[in-house]
Amino acid sequence: MLKNNPYSFIDLVHKPILTDKTTRLLEENQYCFRVKHTANKKDLKHAIEQIFNVKVLKINTLREPMKKRTVGKFTGRKTLYKKIIVKLDPKDKIILFPET
Repeated sequence: MLKNNPYSFIDLVHKPILTDKTTRLLEENQYCFRVKHTANKKDLKHAIEQIFNVKVLKINTLREPMKKRTVGKFTGRKTLYKKIIVKLDPKDKIILFPET
């Protein structure tokens, strides 16, 4: 589906997730990203490999539950997204913090 249009890969991956738990996963060569909630594992694997030029061994996906937010008298929902944990080949690495 996405192999015909290389520019749509960037649309799948929103941003990396950086928390205490995900920084510990960096030591095991695993990276966590926030991605489009309609994407499947096959498209996400191909997108990560093309964007970062790495070899992906495994992808775990997790759908975040819908959360309600209240602002004043208005009640709404937070944006729905999917979280992935990507395990890379031991010789590959994604540089999230470039040295300046």
